Amino acid sequence: MSTLVIVESPTKAKTIRNYLPRGYRVEASMGHVRDLPRSASEIPPEVKGEKWAQLGVNPDDNFAPLYIVPSDKKKVVKTLKDALKDADELVLATDEDREGESISWHLLQVLKPKVPTKRMVFHEITQEAIQSALENCRTIDDQLVHAQETRRILDRLVGYTLSPLLWKKIAGGLSAGRVQSVAVKVVVNREQQRRAFRKGSYWDLKASLLKDKNAFEAKLYSLAGTRLANGSDFDESTGQIIAGREVVLLDEAQARDLQARLLEGVWTVSNLEERPNTRKPSPPFTTSTLQQEANRKLRLSARDTMRVAQNLYEQGYITYMRTDSVHLSQQAIEAARSCVETKYGQEYLSPKPRQYATKSKGAQEAHEAIRPAGSTFRTPAETGLSGRELSLYDLIWKRTVASQMAEARQTNITASIEVEDAIFRATGKRIDFPGFFRAYVEGSDDPDAAIEGQEVLLPNLRTGDALNCSDLEAIGHETQPPARYTEATLVKVLESEGIGRPSTYATVIGTIIDRGYVRLVNNSLIPTFTAFAVTALLEQNFPDLVDVHFTARMEQTLDDISTGEVDWLPYLKEFYAGDKGLETQVHTREAQIDATEARTVVLNDLEAKVRIGRYGPYIEIGDGEESVRASIPADVPPADLDEEQIERIIKQKVEGPDKVGLHPDTGEPIFLRIGPYGPYVQLGEATDDNPKPKRASLPKGMKAEDITLESAVGLLRLPRLLGEHPETGKPVKASQGRFGPYVIHDQGKDGKDYRSIKGDDDVLTISLERALELLAQPKTGRGRGKATPLKELGNHPDDGEMIAVFNGPYGHYVKHGKVNASVPEGVELESITVEQALEWIAAKATTKGGKAKKGSTAKSGTRKPSTTKSGTTKKSTKTGTTAKTTKAAAASKASGTKSTTKAANTKTSTTKKSTTRKSTSAKAKDDAAESND
Repeated sequence: MSTLVIVESPTKAKTIRNYLPRGYRVEASMGHVRDLPRSASEIPPEVKGEKWAQLGVNPDDNFAPLYIVPSDKKKVVKTLKDALKDADELVLATDEDREGESISWHLLQVLKPKVPTKRMVFHEITQEAIQSALENCRTIDDQLVHAQETRRILDRLVGYTLSPLLWKKIAGGLSAGRVQSVAVKVVVNREQQRRAFRKGSYWDLKASLLKDKNAFEAKLYSLAGTRLANGSDFDESTGQIIAGREVVLLDEAQARDLQARLLEGVWTVSNLEERPNTRKPSPPFTTSTLQQEANRKLRLSARDTMRVAQNLYEQGYITYMRTDSVHLSQQAIEAARSCVETKYGQEYLSPKPRQYATKSKGAQEAHEAIRPAGSTFRTPAETGLSGRELSLYDLIWKRTVASQMAEARQTNITASIEVEDAIFRATGKRIDFPGFFRAYVEGSDDPDAAIEGQEVLLPNLRTGDALNCSDLEAIGHETQPPARYTEATLVKVLESEGIGRPSTYATVIGTIIDRGYVRLVNNSLIPTFTAFAVTALLEQNFPDLVDVHFTARMEQTLDDISTGEVDWLPYLKEFYAGDKGLETQVHTREAQIDATEARTVVLNDLEAKVRIGRYGPYIEIGDGEESVRASIPADVPPADLDEEQIERIIKQKVEGPDKVGLHPDTGEPIFLRIGPYGPYVQLGEATDDNPKPKRASLPKGMKAEDITLESAVGLLRLPRLLGEHPETGKPVKASQGRFGPYVIHDQGKDGKDYRSIKGDDDVLTISLERALELLAQPKTGRGRGKATPLKELGNHPDDGEMIAVFNGPYGHYVKHGKVNASVPEGVELESITVEQALEWIAAKATTKGGKAKKGSTAKSGTRKPSTTKSGTTKKSTKTGTTAKTTKAAAASKASGTKSTTKAANTKTSTTKKSTTRKSTSAKAKDDAAESND
């Protein structure tokens, strides 16, 4: 008897094949084999004339979806159909969540099998789990399919109904989404809070005290019986003390007077308080908490975290990575407790097995938390993993093991020290028993170092002890605006508010970054001015769609559909059709929305207007022919745009760039300019003979006001020749690029070796000796460690370079120089020979050359990048302006800028048709991403 098993990916197929009996053939569907049309070209000819065809859903026919097999999946479908011809049984073994259930259902509809069909589910890929799944197959769960299909249809209705409105009223290429738009609003709201923030200042005193030669510090707590003000006492909107707070607010003069008075006083311990407490370990990871912790500890984006976790799951290292449950099976608890006892000892084991309750109503207790796979947990060192896979597995292993460890016991100590009418406080913490801290501390890579860092020891103090004050320091403080979201904190907010589902967060965050709504800078999510404009339009005209609570209720309803508590069809009809439905709302509001107002970002404290133009945001000051416009640099956050910045931008537009000085070699003027991507220096003017004068961006950390003639000349001289490498005689240079400053060893045909310049090293002054030190250090990839070969096969006969086998995201591959070639499925690691590797490498090298040419032409339906050469040129001519520049200056420049601004910021309606064509496939990708659960 022959059985065909279908899974989603080749990696999963390769792993599961090892655990199936003879007669089982495993094939991969490569995800969904059919979906709603992504572009007009995919709509079947027989329905192209229908008014609903672009939507891909027919609201008049009970929201019947139009499913098609995309062109890139037709070959996959043919392979599956051919394999099914030889099978006596079909087993659908896609993932166990809604998305996996939907993939299996679509496979059933496309393949139309005439043989018995079963649905097989498992949450880990191990021998025991696969055997159990084979013995407990079921049928497809129609309720899960309906729930996923409803999400898919709902997201398509929202995205395809609202996005065209954004194209018409704001700019082309924009998209709206059920979860995406709410996530953008959350980030925008935080930026608005930062903009509304007003800074407050306060002073306090810090004493350096001695007890029996043991030094410790104490801070001023109260004065004359009234508590000293701290940052939490300030109103963020005024910068003043919150009304009604009875606190003492010291300014600098008062603090220094108090400092002088108390320094000579008698310091005595007036009270000592010890408060023992315990800390319990955190539950094992869910999808959301894994994304948060991987972002904090490993600096992985949510998207990268899920990609790596998917690889670990499909290779059999961890359980299924899309889960809301913190539940652990009995088998997992026993495995974790065994690890604790073996590695840390009996005393670190919790007295009894610890089980966690899942708070999410939509979570299924039959599912487990994310944990190492199997009945025994492999330690990270035993896995043979490397790079990001090893780091993430290590995180999951530690968190799971820590969940079964004893509580940490610690004591908080507070000592009150009296001097005249002032009370100082010293705080300490003593770790009495580290418990689970030995394995895992949230936010820390090194548990032992974290334990040491958490412990703050005070001398042995008693009430009445006299202390010596060796130093008393007056310290000024300023309150800080609310912190911007990181991916970790945004995920936490989305989950706590019930917005979307954790399985979609990685894609949603990736989408709002890719779409230009948010910039990721130093792990902070900064909204763009476009995000402000889109959020304002949706809030004013479709408030429910971006209301956090409305979205959360919608998510709960979709969960209820999956359990059969709510019928999907009446819900869709109520949401989309009828007098209050989304379709009617959009048609009604479209005529009422003024495009100029929609493209204007209202910043109440600025006189200048901020608008969204065809090529990005710009400032406008004045009216009519006297108006002046100038582009806002891309690196200026909305919260930080102030009158001073606007004046500088407008001044450059009206008066031209600042002149730094003359180049000592050529005598040409050097200008400091502000472009779309920040300040830069330019050598000479742009002329017909020299249309592209040499330019150099200012390095990170260097401000425009700090630029000198010497530093400007140095930047324009980059790349800077440092000398020759002593081993090769080839040049070593220092320069800067997209990712910052670097040194390079240019070996000609043998390639180029780069190292980043960081820390105290300066690209303008770094020496050859220091560059050679950097080049001698091991090279690590961006965000991942250097891969370790699984097996070295031997040297290549042509150049003598080593050929080795590595483990990659999609399975094993052989590597020679810069050529990587996949190991065919079914070939065992131990059996790979150098002769086989040479064949695969030769074939890959040939294919690589062919693909490069083929790939140079953009595919139809794919949105072209906006940073084309022409786009960049137009961006730099865009205009915008503000208050403090005099109207006379604006008027004198108006005639010269009129033609430029007209070209740079024409009404977006002139591009509606082309924008619609470009944006359709991108919008389809966005609404599909939100449905992925």
